[in-house]
Amino acid sequence: MPRTWTSSKRANRVEPKASESLLEAQSRKDANFSEVEARLPKRYARSEMGFIDKRMSFLGSHNPFGRKACPRDNTVWVLDNTAYKPTRQGDDTAQPWEAEFVSYFFGSGGRDQTKSLNGLAEVMGLGDNTARDPETRKRMEERLKPLLMTIAPARTVEILIPSPDADGSPQTRVLGPSGSDGISSQTVAVGGSDEADGKTITCTSEGEQFPGLSCKTRYVGPEGWAIISDIDDTVKTTQTPSPAGILRFTFTDTPKTVAGMEEFYKVLAESFRSPAWFYLSASPYNLYPFLREFLIEHYPPGTIILRDARWLHFGGLLQSFTAGVQEYKTSRIEKIRSWLPDRQFICVGNSTQSDPEAYAQMYAKYPGWIKAIYIRKVLDAPHMEERNKNQRFIEAFKDVPDHVWRVFIQPQELSDHIKHLAGQAHPGMIGTLLGRWCQTEHDMKAIPRKGQLALPPLSPTAGTAMDAPSPLPADDATVGTGTA
Repeated sequence: MPRTWTSSKRANRVEPKASESLLEAQSRKDANFSEVEARLPKRYARSEMGFIDKRMSFLGSHNPFGRKACPRDNTVWVLDNTAYKPTRQGDDTAQPWEAEFVSYFFGSGGRDQTKSLNGLAEVMGLGDNTARDPETRKRMEERLKPLLMTIAPARTVEILIPSPDADGSPQTRVLGPSGSDGISSQTVAVGGSDEADGKTITCTSEGEQFPGLSCKTRYVGPEGWAIISDIDDTVKTTQTPSPAGILRFTFTDTPKTVAGMEEFYKVLAESFRSPAWFYLSASPYNLYPFLREFLIEHYPPGTIILRDARWLHFGGLLQSFTAGVQEYKTSRIEKIRSWLPDRQFICVGNSTQSDPEAYAQMYAKYPGWIKAIYIRKVLDAPHMEERNKNQRFIEAFKDVPDHVWRVFIQPQELSDHIKHLAGQAHPGMIGTLLGRWCQTEHDMKAIPRKGQLALPPLSPTAGTAMDAPSPLPADDATVGTGTA
């Protein structure tokens, strides 16, 4: 019988205020986050759940009266995930494929959407314009709905896991019961031969009871490359330093890619031969459908990891984005490393949150596991003066070799670094690819402009740059202020 076990303790559930870093606290103060949070409407109250569900919520996943989710009364999400081969200490034998299945169970009730929509519109300064613009109102309604659904504790769902092998057989597994927060997290043996590496299967509900339930499981072998990418202000414009920006780009605006990042990720995917992708964000899990649709349209497919923060007011949404982010992200990167300790990782983030500090912390803890850290310096958001100063990056990366990290404005600035990292010191497939990305190969080979730094030759043994220069410009200007 394949092994299945449940973890009711979520490593990434942190109370934002308790784990707020000094940088996060100052950033929230500068932008008056607390003041805006106090004006936002209530999300829902636990008292709005049914009597039985309220009592069950205290028992969580250990509730002996847990029952199957009902399509009539419940909505169930099972997030896309990554299948990996675990490593056992002192055991070199090949292990079977397994994956963490994270499921969210919702009830049919919830607060009045109109009241919440109007309350948000008022705080955002939209007023009657929202009612007059049907497209804006429709977007707000669609994105608000998952935030207003009540949670459903002690529910289970049966899923069908197909085999990645042509001669394999599908298997059925029960996910849940959900805990007091309506969430279940289980590690499940998913089957498959060694040849499953690189394949993707689609898991559905048994008997198609929940037609909207679809979970893509991507098989990722123990060796190769992988990318950990932030979402907000790294690949998607959100303006995280501003409460108004978060609300606007989350609820009303059409989502926009960050300039150049779509092409940059195509280059990474080709340069490192289809690496595994993990999109790690402090966005609350309620935004999963919205973010998944955006990422599928613009970026390589991968596992999306979102925050399981509990909050009863919409102010908690802003806290999820801005407080306790470093602790949350390092805890999730720890889990990714436990899955793939022998892969080589590239971490991509930005300067609005704690990405530099989180990635540097993990590099210092596991030297050599992370091969490159790329931080986008955000110029199109308010309150960024302190966060974009050289000293911030010098302190964050004090335990990280200079040849590992880069701060950039335009991703084309990273072309030389990627070329060397991919093991191509001379023009070839990678050189041509990067040259095309930078418009011309001449631009790629030119003497670096201010704010850009060329890498020295690769070490023949370590595959990393020898005697690499500092990733900071020679003068005392803010990182990346040179012309692009």
